[in-house]
Amino acid sequence: MTAKSKLLRMDNVLIVIDDLEAAKAFFAELGMEREGETTVEGPWVDRVVGLDGVRADITMMRTPDGHSWVELTKFHTPPAVRAELESAPTNTLGLRRIMFAVEDIDDVVARLRRHGAELVGEIAQYEDIYRLCLLRGPEGILIGLAERLSPPSPPEI
Repeated sequence: MTAKSKLLRMDNVLIVIDDLEAAKAFFAELGMEREGETTVEGPWVDRVVGLDGVRADITMMRTPDGHSWVELTKFHTPPAVRAELESAPTNTLGLRRIMFAVEDIDDVVARLRRHGAELVGEIAQYEDIYRLCLLRGPEGILIGLAERLSPPSPPEI
């Protein structure tokens, strides 16, 4: 009998974009920190992503707690392909949004609006626990924001 390998963590979420500078500014305004940038190309990249002649710029953005990353990638070759509408509704199949915990949802929404973000619906309150919203950012990137209003309940013993 062999032991199963265990999952260690979720490492990052990839977002393919066309305007790398706008996406970096948007996520920096959200509070993420640029961890690194590079250009990747060559046979190893082609084999990993299943495309030929890849040349792409990558920027890694890290959350302040250091536990999560968003990888922003701009493909130069082959050029990126748009597979869905930027304004696809939130019930469209596939990856729809990335959720971030924030301290002051009103402040974050106001700052992101200066970078072109638009509320999908409105800021709504769930019981006395959270205020939540969805925003559409550069190139249709959909993010969720959650502001916790009350501390979590202690576990029952």
